[in-house]
Amino acid sequence: MSQTPFALAAARVSEFLLAQREAQQAFLAGVVRQPSDNPPGDCTPHAAYTVSCLEALGLQVERHVVPAAEVAAAGMRSCTNLIVRQHFGSATAAAPGTVLALNAHGDVVPPGSGWSVDPYAATVRDGVMLGRGVAVSKSDFASYVWVLLALREAARAGASLQGTLELHLTYDEEAGGNIGPAWLLRQGLTRPDLVLCAGFSYGIVTAHNGALHLEIELLGRSAHAAEPASGVDALEAATALMGDLYRIRKGYATQHSAIDGIDSPSLVIGLIQGGINTNVVPDKVVLRIDRRIIPEEQPERVERLLQAQVASCLARWPGIRYALRRILLAQPFVPVEGQARLVRVLQQQAQQILGQPIPSHGVPIYTDARHYAAAGIPTVLYGAGPRSLREANGHGADEQLRLHDLFAATEIVARSALQWLGVNDA
Repeated sequence: MSQTPFALAAARVSEFLLAQREAQQAFLAGVVRQPSDNPPGDCTPHAAYTVSCLEALGLQVERHVVPAAEVAAAGMRSCTNLIVRQHFGSATAAAPGTVLALNAHGDVVPPGSGWSVDPYAATVRDGVMLGRGVAVSKSDFASYVWVLLALREAARAGASLQGTLELHLTYDEEAGGNIGPAWLLRQGLTRPDLVLCAGFSYGIVTAHNGALHLEIELLGRSAHAAEPASGVDALEAATALMGDLYRIRKGYATQHSAIDGIDSPSLVIGLIQGGINTNVVPDKVVLRIDRRIIPEEQPERVERLLQAQVASCLARWPGIRYALRRILLAQPFVPVEGQARLVRVLQQQAQQILGQPIPSHGVPIYTDARHYAAAGIPTVLYGAGPRSLREANGHGADEQLRLHDLFAATEIVARSALQWLGVNDA
């Protein structure tokens, strides 16, 4: 019996990717070795390096430089987002057909301490690459680029692909995504029909938490430590406020999301700054709060309530002035119509490649996927990595990626993309 068009195209994809594993691994090592820490968020050099790598692979790359004022407002130094577009069949720039976008971010958190290797060396041990950003999410720079190359190879071999595949390689996820994917959408530079964002290989993320980052500045009056009563101690008031916030946090345990993988809201006081010297009553303290918002909550209501709770606490401290500043309000990622099509195909192909079913679920983090979903575009997270951020040491020391997962996820996404772009007789 002759093979179906999908089987023929999938076999060509598998053959190509198997032969390209060494090149794909080398590409990933290169983008890991090029720093792109955010903060400070000076990410244009990494984008320039990535462009050189992509052009060496025969890809045409669009550079979209975000204006300096918008970059500064996001708390960064430079940001250049990249788009690669590949048209298949009769698709053109004017008539692109179905547009599938694959989005990964190249900015990473600073490495921190506790590493057993150089965080920028892309060290490989026993089939595992270690390095800052190797899992979150430079791995999907490598997976998605090779998905495009594999589909291009399948088309050359006769696969009847129709539509457009876009790579969105953006650089501000760690600062909120407002000048990354959200900026590309606002500028009208892209309008995909389907989106995959960077994820992990053993589960498909269909929802995630939002987040409120709130800064609270408390102002008192300095005085000599020998006469503390002559001042107004901002740190004392801040300590009381923190106690109240931790009591409020305990109450969140009664709220539960109905989405598997997401539990209750959370609150963390992640930063404290203040004081002048050991022998001076502190006149200023700044706190920063991270409040995670489950999909069932309304973010604006969460913000109003938390602000009111802060005001109620500080009203008990005469002489203390304060100011609240929103750093970030990230909407939760919630399912939109059409998402099931993405999940169904990914699950079918993952079963073929991994030999096991993979679930769809939610996660408590927040990502750039929310920007596409907010525009009404069916979106899921799926890419190269283990089962969780914890397993990958994402944002921690010795961040790692099993190269097997990179290769498997690339093949799963490539085979799925064949179906989404018209080779759908699997």
